[in-house]
Amino acid sequence: MPNIKIFSGSSHQDLSQKVADRLGLELGKVVTKKFSNQETCVEIGESVRGEDVYIVQSGCGEINDNLMELLIMINACKIASASRVTAVIPCFPYARQDKKDKVGCLRAPISAKLVANMLSVSGADHIITMDLHASQIQGFFDIPVDNLYAEPAVLKWIKENIPEWKNCTIVSPDAGGAKRVTSIADRLNVDFALIHKERKKANEVDRMVLVGDVRDRVAILVDDMADTCGTVCHAVDKLISAGAVKVYAILTHGIFSGPAISRINNACFEAVVVTNTIPQEEKMKHCPKIQVIDISMILAEAIRRTHNGESVSYLFSHVPL
Repeated sequence: MPNIKIFSGSSHQDLSQKVADRLGLELGKVVTKKFSNQETCVEIGESVRGEDVYIVQSGCGEINDNLMELLIMINACKIASASRVTAVIPCFPYARQDKKDKVGCLRAPISAKLVANMLSVSGADHIITMDLHASQIQGFFDIPVDNLYAEPAVLKWIKENIPEWKNCTIVSPDAGGAKRVTSIADRLNVDFALIHKERKKANEVDRMVLVGDVRDRVAILVDDMADTCGTVCHAVDKLISAGAVKVYAILTHGIFSGPAISRINNACFEAVVVTNTIPQEEKMKHCPKIQVIDISMILAEAIRRTHNGESVSYLFSHVPL
């Protein structure tokens, strides 16, 4: 693949390396350091003049530092005369702050829009991300955005790892994920259900109501992300009490902050399956229920198609059943 360079930020170098390997490329040379006052300094170690540049940086770990590092890398490549700079952001930072969603929160920020503005101003020409928390975030940009889906990898995992998948119900832990679970349920030709939840405040669920039937079936919870895991752990209790024989959770972005690991260990999950948009090695050491799906192939194919001017949506419209 001529005239293409892939650089990795410091948030998830393992994923960046897997993407580069699948494309048959080497990661570009980049040096990241901090000054004594904690300012971030990035030096691109090779020419990018006239190149199609892709910078892989996920919104995880030290999120603010990693976001700033990404912005500096984009700007460094842009002013070094790169022909196009694409930010590959597997887990988009601040995606949950996409709207003012409660009466009385008139002074709440819409931080996802701010991040979109920052990426555009830094010089990004194109954004590739995965399973945005809210699809309308794409509308915050005035540059092209490709929102990839983990669905093909999720379908493959279900068929290969759940023997009873034909007798399962796909469950959304909230109403906002209904479209996601109906798409998966339709492709598997199984039923779906959803759980209506009411929150007292952020990261704290008040009560849950199950809409649908899971009695004597395998329940598969599907969501875009899990942070403290309060929602999914309340959901598994609800599903078991409703008669589900087994419960799996499949999540695109496994943030797992705060008490998440202890909650998963104490919950009645057969497995909690996440993609590697966020590094999971350390968390897997403390929680044997966590399993990881590799999505580097989806990212690599999206980069290849973008570079060659081919359709990216073809990736998801021609997934074999």
